[in-house]
Amino acid sequence: MNSGMNCAEIHERVVLAVYSELPDDENHALLQHLAGCPPCREEQEQLQALKTLSAAYPVFEPSPNLVARSRTRLEDALDALPPKQWYDRLGDWLTRTATGLQAAPVAACLLLVAGAGLGSLGGYEFAARHAAGIAGSAETTAIMHSAAEPASLASTGEIASISGIVREPNSNLVEVRYNQVEPRHVRGTLDDPKIRQLLMMASQNGANPGVRNDSVDLLAAECRSGHGCSGADVQGTAVRDALMVALRYDRSATVREKALEGLQPYVGEDMQVRDAVLETLLNDPDARIRSAAITMLEPVEADTSVRQVLSTVALSDENSHIRNASRLVLRRVSEVQ
Repeated sequence: MNSGMNCAEIHERVVLAVYSELPDDENHALLQHLAGCPPCREEQEQLQALKTLSAAYPVFEPSPNLVARSRTRLEDALDALPPKQWYDRLGDWLTRTATGLQAAPVAACLLLVAGAGLGSLGGYEFAARHAAGIAGSAETTAIMHSAAEPASLASTGEIASISGIVREPNSNLVEVRYNQVEPRHVRGTLDDPKIRQLLMMASQNGANPGVRNDSVDLLAAECRSGHGCSGADVQGTAVRDALMVALRYDRSATVREKALEGLQPYVGEDMQVRDAVLETLLNDPDARIRSAAITMLEPVEADTSVRQVLSTVALSDENSHIRNASRLVLRRVSEVQ
């Protein structure tokens, strides 16, 4: 399928389409190109998934004094750095002047010789520091194992972070405070923003098909009932985006079908939902889902993009039932017009 547009032209249109800024008259040409161009389709999938995942996380405003504290800490850290050795300063000078050596072969040779010498010296110092670090680590490990906790604790994978270290005066005893990774749970209604954010994250859980199925099922049911998915509010848009990602890319036909059902009430008002359903009609490998997409498009069957996609499907779909259903819709639209 050739839309008459090359990949360079499509790149900008894909970004505009993902963020609902592409004019309606260009949507069909974009869909045609994506149907026959796997690289551009993959780029669109990545952008859509990124947008959906970004919307699932709340945006927190930084405190007013965050920049001031960060700048102070940075200045303290820079002041604490040891002064550069002569070979560090020489290396900086050589780096700044390396661009001028392209037309100076003799100087380039000198740079090569100097670099070899500096590399040897630097390697020696690195090895010495590394050996000192190993010795320090061994001592720390011995101290940890002398504490009251079992010696195998550090290897269990349950330590999330170290929160504090205190050494007792005049002693080799060290107290290390750490935080462990613990499973957490939260309870709330489906109207709770935190619950919705977790459900949208779960809909992208590639490692657990059951979690994806349950989350999409709940989100789709909420959208069908009109709770929190309609309108232009940020969270409603994010939920529809999550369902569109599941419809386009989930490997489970059951999950894609549930996502399609959840988007059904918005096919008339949301161009992105309509485009997602048209892509499903063109590309979904399950004939049952493609057939459901035709039925879902009935409220907007007179739309130009819808008629064009139906014409394509009526000629090229491998399923005779879907070809006939598309022809019937086109014939009905022609009679009405």
